[in-house]
Amino acid sequence: MDSSSSSSSSSSYGVAHVSHISNPCIFGEAGSSSSSTYRDKKWNLMKWVGKLFKSGSSGGGARTNHHPPQFQEDENMVFPLHPSSLDDRSRGARDKEEFDRAMSLSRADDRRRPHGYGWSMDNNSDFPRPFHGGLNPPSFIPPYEPSYQFRRRQRICGGCNRDIGMGNYLGCMGTFFHPECFCCHSCRYPITEHEFSLSGTKPYHKICFKELTHPKCEVCHHFIPTNDAGLIEYRCHPFWNQKYCPSHEYDKTARCCSCERLESWDVRYYTLEDGRSLCLECMETAITDTGDCQPLYHSIRDYYEGMYMKLEQQIPMLLVQREALNDAIVGEKNGYHHMPETRGLCLSEEQTVTSVLKRPRLGAHRLVGMRTQPRKLTRKCEVTAILVLYGLPRLLTGAILAHELMHGWLRLKGYRNLNPEVEEGICQVLSYMWLESEVLSDPLSRNVPSTSSSGATSSSSSSFSNKKGGKSNVEKKLGEFFKHQIAHDASPAYGGGFRAANAAVSKYGLHRTLDHIRYTGTFPL
Repeated sequence: MDSSSSSSSSSSYGVAHVSHISNPCIFGEAGSSSSSTYRDKKWNLMKWVGKLFKSGSSGGGARTNHHPPQFQEDENMVFPLHPSSLDDRSRGARDKEEFDRAMSLSRADDRRRPHGYGWSMDNNSDFPRPFHGGLNPPSFIPPYEPSYQFRRRQRICGGCNRDIGMGNYLGCMGTFFHPECFCCHSCRYPITEHEFSLSGTKPYHKICFKELTHPKCEVCHHFIPTNDAGLIEYRCHPFWNQKYCPSHEYDKTARCCSCERLESWDVRYYTLEDGRSLCLECMETAITDTGDCQPLYHSIRDYYEGMYMKLEQQIPMLLVQREALNDAIVGEKNGYHHMPETRGLCLSEEQTVTSVLKRPRLGAHRLVGMRTQPRKLTRKCEVTAILVLYGLPRLLTGAILAHELMHGWLRLKGYRNLNPEVEEGICQVLSYMWLESEVLSDPLSRNVPSTSSSGATSSSSSSFSNKKGGKSNVEKKLGEFFKHQIAHDASPAYGGGFRAANAAVSKYGLHRTLDHIRYTGTFPL
């Protein structure tokens, strides 16, 4: 069981809150308010002077008639002089002089301040100071915020590396993006949904991220569903890494009888007459009748001869259907059979066996029109015949033949009463060695198998190449799979026996191991 999860995060679009003033506020006027303040100061000054004159005269005794005429009214009244009586200039001239003075002070103050601080409010000043001395009212800056605070903070887009400006933007992962620049790392289209998936710093559409990370069933091509615990549970072939929904193991999905891969919904398997299914790759080199199998059978006998293990007797070899093979197993007294399905048999009893005489033809993804023939097998030696299931690819058929021929060799050479782990284990070693020689063979050379101390994992090139002059990558891959099947078989006799036999052959060599088996019935340690 495997689990995967994806994480999603949220994003939201917003508008940049940038302070921008196109028409600055005007908070004062150069002439009217300043002149009024100046007149008020003059009025207060005259009141203070009038009180001073009054207090001075009252300290000298009796009132005289030398007071100025404007103070001869009631003693509690002080009549201020008109402001114009203190200055002979016109009102406009006086206002202009005060305004020019304020402007001069403002410029001098600006020169003493850092750049960007072009405004000031002096508590002791009667006049507001304009920004940089402009005479036009729109040049004044409002007193509640300095001008540098109106400047927008620059935002650089994390996608195009340009200034975002005044438009909409998206903030995510510590940076900002134009909406059209925040794109999925897979499809490169903008992400407009409120939720998206994040892998490291790479954003994805949720569906794109699911396509990349969520496993898909290789049978139905749907996303593999989660189980009750919320985890993604699937089955995976140990060699082919074919991932599929657990439900396909019991929903009658066809499985190739050779490579064990499940049939995909977009690919049709071939159906043999005995009900087995065969994938297209295995079908390319499938051997479907006894006549076609004879060259392969004789090449494997030559392989044994090259290893100084020649079989003197001519043992018949037949390709049979599943039903005929199962019937022969029932009538056989000796031997250990690999369940649940046996694909080969070294027959030692006299029986009548129905063999495949003529290959079936292809028709609508089915093999039809097979011709069979019953054949009576008589015992002339310890081995009556070798039976192999028809319709299997060449390398698998050869591996089965190499295995069954080793059974025949042991019986013909007088190896008796071996336990299943020993007999099946050493037969699997010969099958593995032949497969390895085929997978690693050079189609342009013909080398004789080695009989040195190397085991199943270190054998020579094959003495046989197929009629096409070499094996395709697909066939070599199938050969690697059949080797994998032998090496990782879980059964005690076939799997455990192979691993023990292979260790002995690797250490002592094939012939020394066989001699030890002859005398002790066990593998050398």
